[in-house]
Amino acid sequence: MLEIQNTLVSLDLVERFFCCDLERCLGQCCIDGDAGAPVTPEEVERLKEVLPAVLDDLSPAARRVIEEQGVAYTDEEGDLVTSIVNGRDCVFTCYAPGGVCLCAIEKAYREGRVGWRKPSSCALYPVRLKEYKDFTAVNLHRWKICKCAEVLGRSKGLRAYEFLRGPLTERFGEEWYAELAATCEEYLRQYGGE
Repeated sequence: MLEIQNTLVSLDLVERFFCCDLERCLGQCCIDGDAGAPVTPEEVERLKEVLPAVLDDLSPAARRVIEEQGVAYTDEEGDLVTSIVNGRDCVFTCYAPGGVCLCAIEKAYREGRVGWRKPSSCALYPVRLKEYKDFTAVNLHRWKICKCAEVLGRSKGLRAYEFLRGPLTERFGEEWYAELAATCEEYLRQYGGE
């Protein structure tokens, strides 16, 4: 683990290569799993705010779920997560030609229809954060559907922390990311990595 300010960062972020490969995985992380994406109460409010701008991009089934239970719910583990359709698909998914699953919120953001990209947990994925009293744990979630991202990252020489520079900086700040990058570079000089 690396200690960066008030966080403990898993060495997986340094040692593992990663670069999303949507052409291969088709956005599977938004449609596979047993719960929605983790969100904060503030993000639930933002989801409600952007909903009118993305509603037409959502499936009829997703619109029904939102109508019945809202944009988020508390899952079996007590976490606040985005609502899901049929026990798996995030309600905010939409599809591009070729069957690629996209986030309707990010699509609307890129098209200039909303001013918010998406929940932090989605932007940070495959990083998962766990908040403790005195620190935040920053871990890399490894999942078989992301194997192609590991292969693409390796071919590009792109480490997970480098791929996630934007979302990590947005979440923790420029100073934190600069310290992380310097610490990672020193670690790789000393110990190599994969």
